[in-house]
Amino acid sequence: MKPDTFKDKIVPVTTILLALVVIWYVAAILMNAPFQRDMDGRAGATPTTLEFIGKTLAQPKPILPAPHQVAQNVYENTFLRSLSSNRSLVYHSWVTLSSTLLGFGFGMLLGILLAVLIVHNRAMDRSLMPWLVASQTIPILAIAPMIVIISYNVLTGDNAVAHLLNLDSDASRLVSKALISTYLSFFPVAVGMVKGLRSPEIMHLDLMRTYYASSMQTFWKLRVPASIPFLFTSMKVAIAASLVGAIVGELPTGAVAGIGSKLLAGSYYSQTIDIWAALVAGSLLAGILVAIVGVAAKIVDRAMGGRPA
Repeated sequence: MKPDTFKDKIVPVTTILLALVVIWYVAAILMNAPFQRDMDGRAGATPTTLEFIGKTLAQPKPILPAPHQVAQNVYENTFLRSLSSNRSLVYHSWVTLSSTLLGFGFGMLLGILLAVLIVHNRAMDRSLMPWLVASQTIPILAIAPMIVIISYNVLTGDNAVAHLLNLDSDASRLVSKALISTYLSFFPVAVGMVKGLRSPEIMHLDLMRTYYASSMQTFWKLRVPASIPFLFTSMKVAIAASLVGAIVGELPTGAVAGIGSKLLAGSYYSQTIDIWAALVAGSLLAGILVAIVGVAAKIVDRAMGGRPA
């Protein structure tokens, strides 16, 4: 089979992206038109069709911002602001990224641990797996405030956990938000690792028994290597879910920094362009994180002797 060229990969994506931009512009005109028509009626203005369309795409607080308005906002708040400014998207993205990576690390460790227990213990498989599935049916927006508030009070209160960890207020707030990321990211890792650890064929397991391999040797030399592709695939889902969890965790805390705080501030003051710019920043950040995981997967695959696709 002939391998895909760069053109074969980029043209379909570019075509879909351009189609989405066109649809976005049309939707912006249609959704902003009633307000602009009302404003023109009050001012007694009779603009031409092109002038009217131009006004719908240049409103300061539109119902749906046009793509160029969002792009301009992202550019100004990314490249023309100081990195320490509370208007800088880089600054807010870094705050969200901190809790994202911390929660992702916790989620990975928890997911891998649960997967090992489920694969090696039939009772854990029957009792724990249904609860893992059920945990993902709970609306995260409903429990996020409770998790953040309770965990923050535990980490900063007068109790054994607080004395043991000895975290300051900022670190406690970071860990509290990271727990939401952990909640969303551990499940895909656990499911992927369970599938990966169970992926070796019976013939390979029988071969290990022929070599008189212990269960630990079988685990490290057969099951773990076989599970690596599944792990990285689940990590791509988990890192994106972790970012969503970090943003959700910022919403109930009244955070003054982070992508979630930008969304809240924009909603308070009807700054729809700021809201969409923050959403774009979050999407770009998620894409970068997923791409990094993909690159790491290729490096590990080649280090393990895999052939490039």
